[in-house]
Amino acid sequence: MKDVQNSIDTRNVDIQKVGINNLELPLIIQRKNNTDQVVSATARVTVSLPRNYKGTHMSRFVEVLNEWRTKNLLGIDVKGCLEKIIKKLHAQSGEVKFKFKYFINKKAPVTKLAAPMCYECSFDGQIDQDDYKFTLGVKVPVTTLCPCSKEISEYGAHNQRALISVKISYPETEHVWLEDLIELVESCASCPLYSILKRQDEKYVTEHAYENPRFVEDVLREVVVKLRNHPVITSFEVECEAFESIHNHSAWAYQKEEK
Repeated sequence: MKDVQNSIDTRNVDIQKVGINNLELPLIIQRKNNTDQVVSATARVTVSLPRNYKGTHMSRFVEVLNEWRTKNLLGIDVKGCLEKIIKKLHAQSGEVKFKFKYFINKKAPVTKLAAPMCYECSFDGQIDQDDYKFTLGVKVPVTTLCPCSKEISEYGAHNQRALISVKISYPETEHVWLEDLIELVESCASCPLYSILKRQDEKYVTEHAYENPRFVEDVLREVVVKLRNHPVITSFEVECEAFESIHNHSAWAYQKEEK
């Protein structure tokens, strides 16, 4: 059968990224406790396309992902998956990004009752002329309590839920567990969030937040300092958004650094 995609294109345009987006598939993610978690993920996979090719082969992206999704090392071996895609499509560069929801069985602070807590996560791998970079992403919901409100009010202080988004990169010889990165981020807020709280737990988180007031700037700086001091992280990007309880807007802060 005739392969139209392999025909010559004469418009003289190299395409930087072409591929598939929002492919839904199950993935097996390694957990820190040496078990696996099956997650529902969406994938975007792209490669470069030279100017003389009319199109890429979309089915080949799915073929490789379907093969790799059964490997329980996928959370670590993103590079291997990407190398296979680039080779199969005869490309010079490529990128694969997986977004998924990851569950941690989190204990309440006082009663120690446990329930699953959900975090949005991502794996992002890029290869350009044999140069590989991996980025790990997490979005961590937390509580913040306003230092100004605490200072000027006689009866308490307003607090709100905030979302801290972090992306980190590190050498392929190293590894950072999702659980450890999430715990690092949560420690920078006024208080972590929990799925289940009894009265004793609610008392604890309310008082803990009151004793640890944080502006959005405070949260960002706390995260930045800990990522700067991390022994294996080479670059990072941090975004913090506090969904204000007394304003009709959010407070927002952002930082990006290379070590």
